[in-house]
Amino acid sequence: MTAFALAYTLHVLAALVWVGGMFFAWIVLRPAAVAALEGPARLKLWAQVFPRFFIWVWAAVVLLPISGIGLLHLRFNGFESAPRYVQIMMGLYLVMTALFIRIQALQLPQLQQAVTAEDWPEGAATLGKIRRLVGINLIIGLLVVALASARPLF
Repeated sequence: MTAFALAYTLHVLAALVWVGGMFFAWIVLRPAAVAALEGPARLKLWAQVFPRFFIWVWAAVVLLPISGIGLLHLRFNGFESAPRYVQIMMGLYLVMTALFIRIQALQLPQLQQAVTAEDWPEGAATLGKIRRLVGINLIIGLLVVALASARPLF
């Protein structure tokens, strides 16, 4: 496997894990949890789901720029000569990462504290904030995937 093929494969897999995980959580798990679980049980579920998923998101957050920089050098000889769509993808990565860090650092601890204290109204409000930020990140992530697919690196 060439260096380019390895970097590209790792890049795509990292994006797939992050965006695919958000898609699954938003489109499949959330409606199923609403249908099957009462509020407290649903909040407990999400308090367990997010930390497990966030381990994989952190892996993607680290791997995407490493593989992306490798691709920049292998394919375009650096940032300055990269096409505009690559530069847009890099900017959107920064936005997605900032939103993820906000969820990880601010909202997740609030959710976990509310669940521990059995403060269900506060937990529901916090979960609503997380849901909105994940929804925004999902839309951005899908746009990045669409952009990458419409303008392949080959």
